[in-house]
Amino acid sequence: MDIFECIKGRRSIRAFTSDPVREEDLKKILEAAIYAPSAGNLQSWEFVIVRDKDRKLQLARAALNQTFIAEAPVVIVVCANLARSGRIYGERGRTLYCIQDTAAAIQNILLTAYALGYGTCWVGAFREEDASKILKLPPDVRPVAIIPIGRPAERPAPRPRMPLDKVVHYEVF
Repeated sequence: MDIFECIKGRRSIRAFTSDPVREEDLKKILEAAIYAPSAGNLQSWEFVIVRDKDRKLQLARAALNQTFIAEAPVVIVVCANLARSGRIYGERGRTLYCIQDTAAAIQNILLTAYALGYGTCWVGAFREEDASKILKLPPDVRPVAIIPIGRPAERPAPRPRMPLDKVVHYEVF
């Protein structure tokens, strides 16, 4: 699939079929994630794979009752390893660089899943403390995104985009 087709064709999917995510496809998706760029190549990400129905329901509740999360066959929770990034970069690594690292990995997950015929949604609205407890995360690992993955049961239309001349600035703002 052409990269521009992938970027422009991907949509946030909030309805999934019951078809399973093939194990080899999940591995490809996760491998794409770890090839994302990261500050100092520290790769300050962690991935928690959730298939258990009850745990997915708990995550959906923690995500402000976004129940579609529990309908997906697989959920990837992308986490930032604050300690790994903070070791080299201090506070900026703990509060910014590790978040940037996970964002790059998340985009790779979304695009690879789409290229393989799956739907995803980048869910950032959730109660972080609740998600951490549900996943039994250690103190220096912060959940950044919940990504349900499955075969799409909907085909959303493209969303409008701001024109380049409204968001691009040359030399100075």
